[in-house]
Amino acid sequence: MKFRIRMREWKKGILNKSHVSFRETVQLSLRGFRVWWRENPRLLLSVLICGVVSALTPYADIWLLARLIDEVAVGRDPHTLTVYVLALMGTSAIFSLLCAGLTRWKNVQLSCLWHTQNKVFLEKLLSMEFADIDDRHVQELRSRIWQNTDSGGWGLYKLIYSFDAIVRSVMSIISASLLTASLFILPVAADRGWLTILNHPVFILLIIAVMSGVTFAAPLLSVKASSYWVKYADENQLGNRLFGFWLGDLGNDSSKALDVRIYRQDILSRNNLKKYNPFTPASKLARASRGAMGGYQALSGAVSQIFAGVAYIFVCLKALGGAFGLGSIVQYVSAVLALSDGLSRLIEAFGDLRNNTSFLRTVFEFLDMPDKMGQGDMAVGQYSGKGYEIEFRNVSFKYPGQENYALRNVSVIFHAEQRMAVVGMNGSGKTTFIKLLCRLYDPTEGQILLNGIDIRNYNYYEYMQLFSVVFQDFKLLSFGLGQNVACSMNVDSDKADQCLRAAGFVIRPDRLPHGLSTPLYKNFDEKGIDISGGEAQKIALARALYKDAPFIILDEPTAALDPVAEFEVYDKMNDMTGRKTAVFISHRLSSCRFCQDIVVFHEGRLIQRGSHDALVSDRPGMYYRLWSAQAQYYEAKS
Repeated sequence: MKFRIRMREWKKGILNKSHVSFRETVQLSLRGFRVWWRENPRLLLSVLICGVVSALTPYADIWLLARLIDEVAVGRDPHTLTVYVLALMGTSAIFSLLCAGLTRWKNVQLSCLWHTQNKVFLEKLLSMEFADIDDRHVQELRSRIWQNTDSGGWGLYKLIYSFDAIVRSVMSIISASLLTASLFILPVAADRGWLTILNHPVFILLIIAVMSGVTFAAPLLSVKASSYWVKYADENQLGNRLFGFWLGDLGNDSSKALDVRIYRQDILSRNNLKKYNPFTPASKLARASRGAMGGYQALSGAVSQIFAGVAYIFVCLKALGGAFGLGSIVQYVSAVLALSDGLSRLIEAFGDLRNNTSFLRTVFEFLDMPDKMGQGDMAVGQYSGKGYEIEFRNVSFKYPGQENYALRNVSVIFHAEQRMAVVGMNGSGKTTFIKLLCRLYDPTEGQILLNGIDIRNYNYYEYMQLFSVVFQDFKLLSFGLGQNVACSMNVDSDKADQCLRAAGFVIRPDRLPHGLSTPLYKNFDEKGIDISGGEAQKIALARALYKDAPFIILDEPTAALDPVAEFEVYDKMNDMTGRKTAVFISHRLSSCRFCQDIVVFHEGRLIQRGSHDALVSDRPGMYYRLWSAQAQYYEAKS
């Protein structure tokens, strides 16, 4: 039952399976090719040139081989035979070397295919606002794109291989047509009785019609079979997503290792893996493969063999009628089969492009996500001489897709060099308040003003530079210690060391023999070190100090620190923040005592504001209740 509910949720907004027009297929495919050309033009050039040369290679051999056989069967002139043999050997050698070199070039470019596609999507993600990345619809678009690529190579991936097939097919058709044209022109000798019917225009048109019909039928049946990948994309994507999570994330993510080992008997049970695997014999795609999908594919192969039979019969009858010699039989049979194969592959490639259109819709829906926050153009720096004042004016906010407000009618002003503490119970709106302040989201209602001007009028990226933030769920990267502090590959060593010391992180030679160059974790370097939660939090604090922004915001900055380390951090907090505007979110109310201003949130509303002494004296208030609860706890513990 739960699986069916998940499937229904997953299908909301999933691939639009409405009619795909030829115009849309061309437009989206060309747009996809432009993406590849922009990112790696050598990839398309290598596929084009290699495809042209590879497609032409066999036809030179076919023509020379036919001439050689004719000469062996009829003329038998040693000099002519020698010329044909040398020409055949030389042509084969030259084309083989050329194809080998071009294929290597193409394979080198294709090896970058996955990384290049990742780069396209990563650049889009890095240019998107947090509100969009955090949006459920965007997350599903991202997931569907990866699942489409992984399960069937659909999307941008498919364009490269379809382009390769189209180039080879077109060149094959042109070359085979040139070698085949005389087959229908050369007449059967007049004294060959009933075989002269092969000269009749009606019979020739009939043969061409039969060959054409069979040629078009085979790839159309194959395309029909491939369409089941589109039809069952929903189940495949969700199943692949769940299956990849179980066998990928749960197995490889060290942060989940403890929980997986304690509870693995249920999470990783064979029944779950079997139930949600879209590629088991019980899945819809598997049943289709045994049924209609497999039937269409088998019928496609059978029809192709019919064409081969018709081609052999027609060529042999004309040869029997004296229209051409033995060598031409080799030429015409090979060329006619190649012509049919080229046409079939061309039709199949266009069919794949049509099926791929549904997946390209998802790709470009993601790539076309608008920049909703980067619309302002006012410079932030022009007000730096006056200092900064931020005002929340009747701000309300609810997360996308949610009915309840996370914040409701919040109005508050705070000034430069002010120390503000934000407190409240879990879910009271504290972190949402900070996300709005940093403009990770825009208010649903009301305004946030910087020096009296709506922050939406400022340049988004300049505004973001005003804030150094340590969030609860901050992340450190598997790079050097100094690079983690600087958030850059270029590090000011003296500044980084100073910030680390200010945050309480001391670089000990026995622990960090390479100093700031010591890599964190072992993802890229076996000499990397694993750090504790408290150490990580100090590095995150140092990172916030290194940025040296006018506002420093700390969301539970000492949650992972022991009491002694916590005392040291708060003892140095005034020195650490200097003349910056500092905002602290904390559940430990003892940390609020050095702040001049404390705001208390409850159920999304700002319900109290004042100094620690004033709020503690308000016994009916929420702050006093929170303070008393913690004071009793510490007293009981002591």
